[in-house]
Amino acid sequence: MIALARRLGQNYAFVATAVVFLSLLVAAGLRATPGVLIVPLEHAFGWSRDVISLSAAIGIFLYGLTGPFAAALMQRFGIRTVLVVALVLMAASSAASAFMTSPAHLVLTWGVLTGVGTGCVAVVLGAAVVNRWFVERRGLMMGLLTASAATGTLVFMPVLAALAQSGGWKPVVWTVAGASALLVPLALWLLPEHPADVGLRPYGASADAPIARAPAAAGNLLQATFGTLARAARQRNFWFLFGTFFICGFTTNGLIGTHFIAMCSDRGLSEVQAAGLLAAMGAFDLVGTTLSGWLTDRYDARKLLFAYYGLRGLSLVFLPFSDFSFYSLGVFTVFYGLDWIATVPPTLRLANEAFGERDAPVVFGWVVAGHQLGAACAAFFAGAMRTVQGDYFYAFIIAGATGVVAAVLALQVRARRGEAALATA
Repeated sequence: MIALARRLGQNYAFVATAVVFLSLLVAAGLRATPGVLIVPLEHAFGWSRDVISLSAAIGIFLYGLTGPFAAALMQRFGIRTVLVVALVLMAASSAASAFMTSPAHLVLTWGVLTGVGTGCVAVVLGAAVVNRWFVERRGLMMGLLTASAATGTLVFMPVLAALAQSGGWKPVVWTVAGASALLVPLALWLLPEHPADVGLRPYGASADAPIARAPAAAGNLLQATFGTLARAARQRNFWFLFGTFFICGFTTNGLIGTHFIAMCSDRGLSEVQAAGLLAAMGAFDLVGTTLSGWLTDRYDARKLLFAYYGLRGLSLVFLPFSDFSFYSLGVFTVFYGLDWIATVPPTLRLANEAFGERDAPVVFGWVVAGHQLGAACAAFFAGAMRTVQGDYFYAFIIAGATGVVAAVLALQVRARRGEAALATA
């Protein structure tokens, strides 16, 4: 690692970012797996869709709730340590699910354990790495790391859907378990804890900047996590960001990520066809979110969020009225895919501006918790609506309406560069 870092210099920041990109990609694939498992588990065990959706909702909720604690753990014990432990937990819990025989086992493995594991390998990890390794191009790199979630969908969903269709649900869980386990040695080998550990400055830092490692956070972990939340909650910007990100989760992985394959199955498409559409969304989101990071470095983040949420809401309202033909689904795939998680780079920028370098990672972790709370609500709500009404029509109409609400809320954020950091409040 040290020899490679010396050869690459500040460009080693891209190697560290690549390791995190792959970790986020696998975590996203694992987190999206319940969407592939819904129909096979219905057939294998006879469990109802709302029961299966409940486990997915719990996993998504814990995925988000873990975020702020993961950010504090990274400050205390280090990014690499937290990442390796999380990857081991992801591999072990998904492998253990191969032996489940009851809904309780499903909730424990795909709800609780994978939720906590993937929650440590999420957007907060990307934010921590970008803030530590980059001075320049933070928006672009955050966009790229955020897009890894879409790339996880792109890589995993067609493969997992084909495995489910040909071999049932067990090959699916073994595949994601193996992918998680393979990343453990890579993280140990190529991810330094800090640029200073390999004698480097962050990318874009001036040549006269000191090569120094930030001290580990001191004090009680819970106190630091909840204390930051208490200070943030006194500012209205926090609630605007929390509310918009709640709706972001409600309109993305909670709804589309969990139920799109099942919805398409209701309309006569095979799982492989529906997973292919999700993969295409992932490909377009890789472009859209990376472009969003580039735009975030140059334009008003609030106006970007207004456009993203408004367009997303309209696309969700359109889908249930479409005929699910190749043309209509193609239009939705491109339009929605470009917008899927493009909201992350501008939201992170507003959090950094409002709350300062010290508190922003933990505050952003709480904002991401709002995202996953919204996603959990959508995962269960849409499944319950499908069980009661027999279709997803009103679930998508309601989700689309919330996207318009989020567009209006985004304009209310008043974060500015130069605004006093939360730590001095």
